[in-house]
Amino acid sequence: MLNVKLLRDLSRMKGQAVTIALVVASGIGGFIGMLTAYDSLNGSRQSYYESTRFADLFSGVKRAPESLADPIVQLPGVSDAETTTLFDVTLDIPNVAEPVTGRMIGLTDGRPPRLNRLTLRRGRWIEPGERNEVLVSEGFAIARGLQPGDRLAALLNGKREELRIVGVALSPEYIYANRGGAFPDDKGFGIFWMERDGVEAAFNMEGAFNFVTLRLAPHAHAPAVISALDRLLAPYGGLGAYGREDQISHRILDQELNQLKVNATVFPTIFLGVAAFLLNVVLARQISTQREQIAALKALGYADRTIALHYLKFVLVIVSAGIAGGIGIGAWLGYYMTGMYTRFFHFPQLTYRIQPWIPLLAAAISLTAGVAAALQTVRRVASLPPAEAMRPPAPATFRRMILERLGWAHLLSSQTRMVVRTLERRPLRAALTTFGIASSIAIIIGGTFWGDAVDYLIRVQFDEIQREDADINFIEPLSEAVRYEIDEIPGVLYAEPSRSVPVQLRAGHRSYRTAVMGLPEKGKLRQLLDADRNPIPLPHDGLLLTDRLAARLGVKPGDRIEVESLEGKRTRRTLLVAGLVNDLVGMVGYMEIGALNRAMGEGNLISSVAVRVDRAGVDAFNARLKEIPAVATVGMKRTALETFEKESARNIFFFTTIVTIFAGAIAVGVVYNSARIALAERAWELASLRILGFTRGEVSALLLGELAAELILAIPFGLWLGYLLALGLVRSAHSENFIIPMVIAPRTYAYAVLAILIAGVVSALIVRNRIDHLDLVGVLKTRE
Repeated sequence: MLNVKLLRDLSRMKGQAVTIALVVASGIGGFIGMLTAYDSLNGSRQSYYESTRFADLFSGVKRAPESLADPIVQLPGVSDAETTTLFDVTLDIPNVAEPVTGRMIGLTDGRPPRLNRLTLRRGRWIEPGERNEVLVSEGFAIARGLQPGDRLAALLNGKREELRIVGVALSPEYIYANRGGAFPDDKGFGIFWMERDGVEAAFNMEGAFNFVTLRLAPHAHAPAVISALDRLLAPYGGLGAYGREDQISHRILDQELNQLKVNATVFPTIFLGVAAFLLNVVLARQISTQREQIAALKALGYADRTIALHYLKFVLVIVSAGIAGGIGIGAWLGYYMTGMYTRFFHFPQLTYRIQPWIPLLAAAISLTAGVAAALQTVRRVASLPPAEAMRPPAPATFRRMILERLGWAHLLSSQTRMVVRTLERRPLRAALTTFGIASSIAIIIGGTFWGDAVDYLIRVQFDEIQREDADINFIEPLSEAVRYEIDEIPGVLYAEPSRSVPVQLRAGHRSYRTAVMGLPEKGKLRQLLDADRNPIPLPHDGLLLTDRLAARLGVKPGDRIEVESLEGKRTRRTLLVAGLVNDLVGMVGYMEIGALNRAMGEGNLISSVAVRVDRAGVDAFNARLKEIPAVATVGMKRTALETFEKESARNIFFFTTIVTIFAGAIAVGVVYNSARIALAERAWELASLRILGFTRGEVSALLLGELAAELILAIPFGLWLGYLLALGLVRSAHSENFIIPMVIAPRTYAYAVLAILIAGVVSALIVRNRIDHLDLVGVLKTRE
């Protein structure tokens, strides 16, 4: 009999049950979707690393003899090591105007490497002895529409070479294609593998190598191996060994996985918390309206436990429906997100999987939250004596509202006074409803402010700080006079030299491998800003550090740090930290270019030239750059930004849509359930007013006015909660490569408020329809 009653109760309250189930489904869906995407990415990465023998340590070196390979393998803790030659070059691709950067990596006799094994996706391997055959990275091939059989040209050490693509490959070293910046650059940065003899011959590296990778033996002490390797490579211009955690592709993928893990816990927690609140409110109302039924059941002999179990079933049915829907939503969301990541991260096989523990954990959390929310109310059922349950509930204690005690009640209409009295009479419920609506606003802000932050980052970093259109890097540091030759290239409006020196910074026991950038004192193309975006002049002595780099080293302005050059004479200097800059991307140091050259013990050398280019002369500029032998690479800012903006816009739109739908489910769930509960509680009162002559609109205003007041109170509270949520997400997304600025545009606040208002209006219209069709006679009979 109780099961029949349960079905009838659910049918009568289907609107409320469905909205609560939707909130649960949203929480479960977000939890499963994000966690399975994280698990799929992490699992694919681990299996990919193992199957391809991804290296544990990496090190660049100026030029070391190949005979050094054996001593490296024999270092304690090393199980395998492999050397190669690696150079960045300028590419000339048919039908592509701008020069593109390529990385040429040598393969001994064209054979696949032992470490960081390549996965051939299309085409074939390089034929031994065919020096002009190359494999190309898949991301670059897709972005540039390259196929096996296509040809392109590359400037190898200033000499133009025609290359023929014979295959498309993937490498675990370049899951995320990037030359050191914060953003993916599949369109502007391609990786090529060719016979090592060809690379060595082009760069005069016969019998030598400039890059080595190592696999560690089990239980090896990585820092000890790094120190030993650095000592071994130091006489040959070693650039400092580093582990996986500092390998660019691995580090960026690792940071993305950590961020995904954080999101998988923050948003679902809010959804499940709101669902628990709704269950508690609805169940409490269900029991208060069924006091007489409970008394009758007890009088008929039903045990307290049986009746309590009946109401727990009510909760379990709703939560179970939410879990079933949530698993479906989560599976779709996780599959889509995993596919979305394949546009940035290149795996040979990125398999989406749902491990059973994830939906089981989500279900357990939801059931626990739902049952915990209902326990207090169920306990009240069990303790209700039949005689007491037969009596109607004690009337509420009425007292004059605050405005009446202050003598300001005459300022309000009678209907408004009734609304205020209702809110004052049940402050806890009003507060919880307000909090639920505010949570919806916070979720929308937390999910949509990323677009504002990325827009700000691009505007500040690439418009205000980096003002150049292109950055021309040379094979070797050259005389400053080269700047004037660059200035003469057609299309160049202004050229500005700079010098970048790879260094190891040390402060006490802390160290960091980065670069010091030398800039002109009164340069126009690179502006250094402080935390308030005010320009910072370059000091005549000492260096400026980005604030995150200073924090990493534990230094502040006025301290001194050791700067060891990793090129040329490997000079060591102790320099003053003259100040901090607020770059949003990268962790480097800055010096006046003359002071940097003096510190390195060198003349007026430059390693790159930043240029502003006339749009009308871009083609001539690009064509000339492809012919300059001394140019190693050309970084085109616009190409990289266009790729990033295109992908980020797509991702932000997806997340904004998903989060808005989920938050809308919360808002509808909270507002609709609050209105339905209030309608059920006050049906007799509203029907009486209708009988007394109140119109439908006036009666509706009494009920909906209460909801409107809660909605209005929730908006500023929700905006504040949204700011806190966004702040927490920004801090959790902290990265050494870039910093997400805490920026929320007014349009994002307006969007969140508008979305919640729409959800509130829709809910109010549904309730208004029920008020209009209120069975006045039936309601009044019920009370009698």
